[in-house]
Amino acid sequence: MKSDGIDRPKGFVDGNWSASASTGRGRISPWIGILVLLMVGAAGWFGYKTWLAPRPAPKAPAATTVATAIVRQGDVPLEVTANGTVTAMQTVEVRPQVSSTVRAVHIKEGQTVKPGDLLFSLDTRMDDANLAKARAQLMRDQADLADARRTLARSQELLQRNFISRSAVDTAQAKVDGFEATLRADQAAIEASRVAISYGVIRATIGGRTGVINVFPGSLVTPATTAPMVTVAQIAPITVTFTLPERQLAALREALHAGPVQVTAQPNDGNKEPVTGKITFVDNAVDPQYGSIRVKAMFDNAAQRLWPGTYANIHATVQVLKGALSVPPQAVITGPEGRFVYTVKPDSTVARVPVNVLATTAAAAVIEGVPPGARVVTEGAQNLRPGSRVREAAAAAVTAGSGKP
Repeated sequence: MKSDGIDRPKGFVDGNWSASASTGRGRISPWIGILVLLMVGAAGWFGYKTWLAPRPAPKAPAATTVATAIVRQGDVPLEVTANGTVTAMQTVEVRPQVSSTVRAVHIKEGQTVKPGDLLFSLDTRMDDANLAKARAQLMRDQADLADARRTLARSQELLQRNFISRSAVDTAQAKVDGFEATLRADQAAIEASRVAISYGVIRATIGGRTGVINVFPGSLVTPATTAPMVTVAQIAPITVTFTLPERQLAALREALHAGPVQVTAQPNDGNKEPVTGKITFVDNAVDPQYGSIRVKAMFDNAAQRLWPGTYANIHATVQVLKGALSVPPQAVITGPEGRFVYTVKPDSTVARVPVNVLATTAAAAVIEGVPPGARVVTEGAQNLRPGSRVREAAAAAVTAGSGKP
């Protein structure tokens, strides 16, 4: 090969590049072909799975586990429930009516007393002396009256004989009248002394239980004393005062018009057995601030389970709905379009049925809109939609009972 004196790059011959001068061996690497084939195969498989492969049949949605209850038809008593305060039927604060010293205390704290039982004796020596003085004054005035009457009789006899003037007889008559008035005043003074003496004997005016005794023998008591000598509270029978919403007033009045309304109270004494009484008082006005009315119920409280000042849960039946349809309260759902229930159809799917709630108790909701005997969902409704498939929970189905709450 001739050299023209020009330096050319290695592998350049006659103006062309020689294949041997390249970095390879003059052919395409087989690994590149394999890679291209793999990419083409992957793209084909993906396209087949995406567009051409048959789709699997969609699985049916799993059934939702729910609890159900039967719509019952029967009499449903409507109960009102309230938290009441136990109050004594009568409470008497014993105070003295005169200023005196306590001579004796005849009771003990916490003792049960009857009307007329002696509670306290006060020092009445001054009143006894005043009574003796009034009696002595009466005897003296009686003697003066007797003398005046004799004088009047003689004067009348002398007047008939014209030995004295008529004015002398009138003067004698005036003395008799004055002494008669004095006698009546003496008798009133004696009666006042007897009343004052009676204040020294303090007796129970009601039957009940005594509280704390604040005086002892030798204590000076006055009518202006702040603390009572003792308090007597009647606890058998006893009352429970509670309030009800004004919307329940009409049903309560209707029930009272039909007859006595029985109530039960659960005392706060750990005993699960309630006590029974009846409503005896409904206030004559509704509290406008709270929209409630005050009610009282009376209990015989022979076992003294109700104690003044404690709380008790009150339950009263104010109305009985005849032939009403009832379901458990949790079966009724409130949604944007109102209240409804989910009913279970024969194919185990549910349907949403609007209902009208007439009344609600702790154990049942009285409704309209579903037929008796229908099965409604009571638990698990939050996961349901119309047409959802359901299955009964393993536990026994919750029922509404016989309609009695």
